[in-house]
Amino acid sequence: MTAVLGLTACSAGESLETDEGDASTAGTLVVAISGEPDSLDVHVSTAGPTFLVLENVYDTLVEPAPDLSFQPALATEWEVSEDLLTWTFHLREGVTWHNGRQFVADDVVASFDRITDAQTAANAWRFDTVDDVRAVDDRTVEFVLNRPTPNLLANVGGFKGMAIVAPELIDGDGLTGTAVGTGPFRFVSYTPGDRIVLEANPDYWGDGPYVDRVEFRFVAEPTTALTNLRTGAVQLTNNVPPQEITTLRDDPDVELGQLASNDYWYFTCNFDRAPFDDIDVRRALSYAIDREQVAQAAFFDSATAVQSAMPPGNFWATDHAPFRYDPAQARQLLADAGVDGLTVDLMLTNEYPHTLAAGEVIASQWRDVGVDVEIRTLDFASWLDEQGNGSYDCYVLGWLNNLDGEYAYYAQHHSAGSFNFHGYANPQVDQLLDQARERVVDTERRDLYHQAARLIIDEVSYGYLYSPQAALAWSPQLSGVEMHPDGKIRLRTVRRDG
Repeated sequence: MTAVLGLTACSAGESLETDEGDASTAGTLVVAISGEPDSLDVHVSTAGPTFLVLENVYDTLVEPAPDLSFQPALATEWEVSEDLLTWTFHLREGVTWHNGRQFVADDVVASFDRITDAQTAANAWRFDTVDDVRAVDDRTVEFVLNRPTPNLLANVGGFKGMAIVAPELIDGDGLTGTAVGTGPFRFVSYTPGDRIVLEANPDYWGDGPYVDRVEFRFVAEPTTALTNLRTGAVQLTNNVPPQEITTLRDDPDVELGQLASNDYWYFTCNFDRAPFDDIDVRRALSYAIDREQVAQAAFFDSATAVQSAMPPGNFWATDHAPFRYDPAQARQLLADAGVDGLTVDLMLTNEYPHTLAAGEVIASQWRDVGVDVEIRTLDFASWLDEQGNGSYDCYVLGWLNNLDGEYAYYAQHHSAGSFNFHGYANPQVDQLLDQARERVVDTERRDLYHQAARLIIDEVSYGYLYSPQAALAWSPQLSGVEMHPDGKIRLRTVRRDG
């Protein structure tokens, strides 16, 4: 599932020049990423680039291992009470913050007070079973629950949205302009539109890091990222042009790594706007899509067409797939709904270039069944504003890092879900999702999620499209590059050998 590789990176955007005494030094690693963080505040951000960067600055209590089980991080061990309502985490000794202060249990409490605040944090929905987080002593923290929560480890450590941050930065705007963590690299600077610079933390509690400095460059165009990799201006990128992957596999000057991801990409429509509140219209749009063509347009041969949230082979996956490509059925459903001359505002974001290619194919296929499409492409910040305001007919986006069945369904499809921006509501789905959250046995939880997923798919709350492979490209000068199916880029193990 996760491999340690020697990679070379590609990127996109403007070509980069290697700065004298900067990216050219053996101690500096330059990484090209496709987007720019929307905020340095990991508790507030919902943008992938934020977590790609700050993965290397902050720690969580636990973290995903290569097989997506959970391994120690700031907590070295934990136990659960017999009634399953108290989780006790024992904290690592000898950890210091980047500002030199000792890490203690009160720091965990302060972070989770903020993480569980629905008025502040983006992931508070994951913690509605948590009544209290309290310090027993300087090295021990307890989570007190109101009902059993079998996926609590995934909730507290699945990604850096649950990072433990320096509490002295929580008040005011401290977390938006800098980052003080306990991780392998310290924050140095952020130049909007250009780069974020980190430096090695000499007091890091784990092994590494093995480079002195990391620069994350924002390079939006994949082909430019690849050019920069080949010229040595960058050494690693996650922005790999899908059309180049076949060629890169045989390129001696570039190392390429690929893994099946646990991400999915989808379209959805605004249930608060007619005629998208009509199930026949949504089903017509889903029948009109040739998912194989959409996946090919987005990622060439590096994505799998899907009709459900979890890709084949995933423990939580369902094989329910009712939407074969059937334009005639799509036309009939539109006629049954009394819809003629429909025009769809399809909202896309340039944050994820593959969705632009996918959106063009979807628009063409919808036009084939008599639906006109007006594509609207926005930067991600504007896109998020429009999504939150309900200012769209339909959009294409993805849900990343699906470590648990709850992550794939609850926030997106429960009527009270914090990411249910499209307005889907089905009391039966709500009941199934609520029940699944309380089951302790994973196979029982999976059965409930499968029942909910069948309804979610049939009613086209989301029209699932494709699941891509995670890809990294890097220079043969690097060793120790880790690939993770959740898309994380952990740089603590990376070395520059040249």
